[in-house]
Amino acid sequence: MSADTILIVEDNDDDVALIRRAFKQCKISNDLQFVTDGERAMDYIEGVSPYDDRSAFPFPILVLLDLKLPRKSGLEVLEWMKHKSFLKRLPVVVLTSSKENKDINRAYDLGVNSYLIKPVEFGDLRAIVEQVHLYWVLTNVGPETRGK
Repeated sequence: MSADTILIVEDNDDDVALIRRAFKQCKISNDLQFVTDGERAMDYIEGVSPYDDRSAFPFPILVLLDLKLPRKSGLEVLEWMKHKSFLKRLPVVVLTSSKENKDINRAYDLGVNSYLIKPVEFGDLRAIVEQVHLYWVLTNVGPETRGK
């Protein structure tokens, strides 16, 4: 497993398949970990069972977060993260279909680093994945984020 893991929080199987395909076509070698709901995202990030083995489930360097999730929404995950001091430096990019101003504003109020709308066309998704990787993984000089 790579030390440079990207956690992708997405509940739609079709979107998961498209995101995987986009990363593969862009030849991005980061380890991708997927969870399907907000509670699992919180468990993964915090490193609790079943995600307590950090060699199998490394602390992510970046989180791609959908907002419309079962169990806990993406906004609830952001709210939870805001109150965890060890997560203050973890970059989070929202990748969602919601164009609602209330969701956009709330996500930024909760500290999201970027808010992106899921495109309809695969080529556009591929371009977003490439840009996110180029900026957040390769270009951006971020602070140390060790997690727990």
